[in-house]
Amino acid sequence: MQHTPAPTLEAVLAQYGASLARVARTYEATAAGREDLLQDVALALLKALPRYRGDSALGTFVYRVATNVAIDRLARRPPDALDLAAIEDRPDPGPTPESLHADEHRRERLARALRRLPLTQRQVMSLVLEGLSHGQIAAVLGLTENNVAVRANRARTQLRQWLEE
Repeated sequence: MQHTPAPTLEAVLAQYGASLARVARTYEATAAGREDLLQDVALALLKALPRYRGDSALGTFVYRVATNVAIDRLARRPPDALDLAAIEDRPDPGPTPESLHADEHRRERLARALRRLPLTQRQVMSLVLEGLSHGQIAAVLGLTENNVAVRANRARTQLRQWLEE
């Protein structure tokens, strides 16, 4: 097997930055929390990228690092802080162009619903929404494809119920 040179952090963030921001939104309710999480992800990627050997797709590697960082942050929070994130109802402050207001409202509503999911389902759905296949998600999370499918189905059912309320 030929060694693949590790990609640079700049290249990874250019390719996956927007996707990582959307994933962060499923773990953090506030803009400040998402910014902190993304900084932690960038630092973790900076440390991890030299170890990337091309054994898996770069996206799988990046999402695995991001998911692990998000889970670690959630685990370090005091229990009360988790409840505050779950009940956050405000969209990010700041001006939004009127033409994008309805789309932003729908995205925020979905993000709030995603944050209400059990962590195991939230992990799967954040990656489903990024377009990863069940096989790719299984590789990122260390699960079977069948387990990913079950979690995704349960999460979709719950999200549908919450969003129809």
